[in-house]
This record gives sequence, structure tokens and C-alpha cells, in this order.
Amino acid sequence: MSKSYRQGQILKLIATKRIYTQDELAQELGALGIAAKQVTLSRDIRDLGLVKTAEGYRELSPSESGPDFGALLSEFLRDVRVAQNIVVLRTAPGHANTVAVAIDDEELADVVGTIAGDDTILVVAPDAEGALRLRESLLGKI
Repeated sequence: MSKSYRQGQILKLIATKRIYTQDELAQELGALGIAAKQVTLSRDIRDLGLVKTAEGYRELSPSESGPDFGALLSEFLRDVRVAQNIVVLRTAPGHANTVAVAIDDEELADVVGTIAGDDTILVVAPDAEGALRLRESLLGKI
């Protein structure tokens, strides 16, 4: 049984039934002859971009994906500093992870990776020049 087939069946199930837990999802798949462990279902849910709602698991539509990158930076980014090839971002408390994920999702050329705390993000650039370009780019979006 392929991953794509299993994920297709998951999408069909959530479109036709209210499924509130991974256990319920595993039972429904089992009834279709598809055995899946919890870790596999967690990965499938993440890969498919499913969200848990009051009506059970649902696909997140593109319009529900959240604010655009610039709006996110404008709202939460407080300070941007450069130290060699590291860019240190300060955010509103509790929002560093959200901003770091958005930076990762943008797949910016000057970003090697991010590490987020509560209100601070370390962004690793390939070199000092890349860090400066990234700082200017981020500041230009807020």
C-alpha cells in the first residue's frame, strides 16, 4: 500500500465523515483494510496540511493559511540585528516560532536555517554579506 493511496483515503474519509481523533482515523482506515500506526497518521496529517476543527479534521484551504509573510513580519517583528553570519530577530513574546516557520517556508536564498525561542530567532546565513542582505530584506517588508 503506497503513501499516496493511504493519504488519498484519509482525504476521502475526512470529507465524508467527522473524524475527531487519530484513533478514529486509524479505525476508519482499518475498516478499509489499511493498517496505519499513530506515528504514520501524525506524519500524514502534517503532510496533508490537515487541521483539527470543531467538526473534526479538515483540509486547510489556501485562504485559511494565515497572513502573508509581510503582514506577519509587520505585526510581530520588533528588531533585527546582525552578528557575522547570524541574524538575530526579536519578536513579540510567544511569536518567534510562528515567524521562524514563515521564514523557513519562504525558502529565502540567504537563510541556511532558523532556531526559535519564545521571542528570539537566530537565523543562520551562509556568510556575513548574506546576513546583511537578509536584514535589509526583512526590514523592507515591515
